[in-house]
Amino acid sequence: MANQRTPGGLGRIVAASLIGTTIEWYDFFLYGSAAALVFNTLFFPDSDPLVGTLLAFLTYAIGFAARPLGGLVFGHFGDRIGRKKLLVLSLMMMGGATFAMGLLPTHSSIGVGAPVLLTVLRLIQGFALGGEWGGAVLIVSEHGGDEHRGFWASWPQAGAPGGNMLATGVLALLAAVQSEETFLAWGWRVPFLLSGVLVVIGLWIRVSVSESPVFLEAQAKAQAKAEEKAAAGVKEQTPIVEVFRHNWRGVLTAIGTRLGENVSYYILTAFLLVYVTTHLELPKSTALNAVLIGSAVHFVTIPAWGALSDRIGRRPVTLIGSIGMAAWAFAFFALLDSKSFAVITLAVTVGLLLHGAMYGPQAAFISEMFDTEVRYSGASMGSQLASIIGGALAPIVAVELLKDYGSATPVSLYLCVTVVITTVAVFVAKETRGRSLTRRRAAPADASVGAASAKIGT
Repeated sequence: MANQRTPGGLGRIVAASLIGTTIEWYDFFLYGSAAALVFNTLFFPDSDPLVGTLLAFLTYAIGFAARPLGGLVFGHFGDRIGRKKLLVLSLMMMGGATFAMGLLPTHSSIGVGAPVLLTVLRLIQGFALGGEWGGAVLIVSEHGGDEHRGFWASWPQAGAPGGNMLATGVLALLAAVQSEETFLAWGWRVPFLLSGVLVVIGLWIRVSVSESPVFLEAQAKAQAKAEEKAAAGVKEQTPIVEVFRHNWRGVLTAIGTRLGENVSYYILTAFLLVYVTTHLELPKSTALNAVLIGSAVHFVTIPAWGALSDRIGRRPVTLIGSIGMAAWAFAFFALLDSKSFAVITLAVTVGLLLHGAMYGPQAAFISEMFDTEVRYSGASMGSQLASIIGGALAPIVAVELLKDYGSATPVSLYLCVTVVITTVAVFVAKETRGRSLTRRRAAPADASVGAASAKIGT
């Protein structure tokens, strides 16, 4: 079953996941870019520029805080009723919240109510994205075969730079054709309202895909097992309980794998906008265009890293990225300080290239750590818990360090420490390349229904 291709075509499944994740990441990253460029003025006025930015990033971080809850809820139902339905729901929630942000009154209109409403919508964004990642990568992983899973599962990962590229591109275009006053007055709303159109396109594509055959097979087996347990008077555990009871090592490995990757990405993209515009006092367009070019390279190379992980393993490719990023953490800001657009673009592009080595194999790597019955819950919880201590805090910590020390060196040290943690976590993890997703890693003993314990190697 694991090697059987879906009748509807794996390409269509990949396209649906890629387009959907691109739209959802567009919505999520749009907030990060706006927080760095305009929200400090529109929703948190009368502050020092860096303090206002810090307050804007605090609401940005709240979205990350909601992601584990989204992962928990979406993971539970995704493991019970399927991946497809939850992916459609997550896209609707994310798009609706982003569209509503484009209609929000600012602080000058309603005072403190403006940042409160902004925060509520950010929570909805985070909740939706917490369920998106696991479902998008799993529906591709479970439709494809074992041999090329790293390549196919990396395409939904490319939705992150795709969404960032789209969000940054729209903002850069508006910044280029509008004055600063016009952009602050109403131009910033356009990218948020555009989300409504993108979501309609994404929903049209997502409702056409078929459910994961691996999940359908596991669901039938789980239903039969549940009937046996019910007959024996044994209460069935929820997927999240099973994850933390039998797969906690996988959750910890997923957190460690994603920590440095998360921190590096948000420093390379979100914090970069602050550093270039506030600390270096360069135009917004310099930072936006550098991220735009770097994201284009990132988008293309993520599947290449995924394909390489099919040949040499998930761990070696991830280690290339984490070790490389530990060194690049110090070169990165030195290159930014040149104030040359070409050099800044080089710094961002190389950084994102190294990030892609960590990010590309990640979908397959984490998917292969869990059994089908708990895969959505396990993958979502591991990845989203990492997002709180990684992506949520990265811009806040970086801005605070820059404000306190007036130098990027502490930020480089912070980034270096996080990718070293990822290096250690991946180094001690088991290689998962080639593992069949239909085979259980271990069948825990259950005397009540006569199940035997059977340890299966990976």
